[in-house]
Amino acid sequence: MRRAIFVVLLVLLVQPLAAIELVADRVVVDKSERVLYLYKDNEVLREFDIALGLMPEGHKQREGDFRTPEGEYRLTNRLIESDFFMAIQVSYPNGADIRNARKLGVAPGGAIMIHGQPTRPTKSASYYRKYDWTDGCIAVSNAAMIEIWQLTKPYTPITILP
Repeated sequence: MRRAIFVVLLVLLVQPLAAIELVADRVVVDKSERVLYLYKDNEVLREFDIALGLMPEGHKQREGDFRTPEGEYRLTNRLIESDFFMAIQVSYPNGADIRNARKLGVAPGGAIMIHGQPTRPTKSASYYRKYDWTDGCIAVSNAAMIEIWQLTKPYTPITILP
């Protein structure tokens, strides 16, 4: 409960960002550069360093492969309470992902998110900044997560590039 109150207070502290109406109309993740970009009218509003899945190369093929998907998706649900400091779900799998998984006879997986750092870390803070460590999600710093939360809306398109 205290954590939820803390998160709400943090969001309220950065509320002036939303008041400026700098709401991103597109998110682009460049896996090879390890950067997440927020765009508005084809201009970069913000960019953030990211960590990816433990197997970052290539497109997610199946549940449990530790890969971050590549393709066109949307931001969907927002979660304040999770195993991570805030999280925004990505609409993986899309239709093409489902068809590909069926062809391979596997489950496509899901629960791909943009999220902050673990709420119960098992490694040092520097580890989470230096290495790819997620199960396939896109991880950012907690400060970056607050900005992304404030500067995006549900159903914002997200492109994840190789």
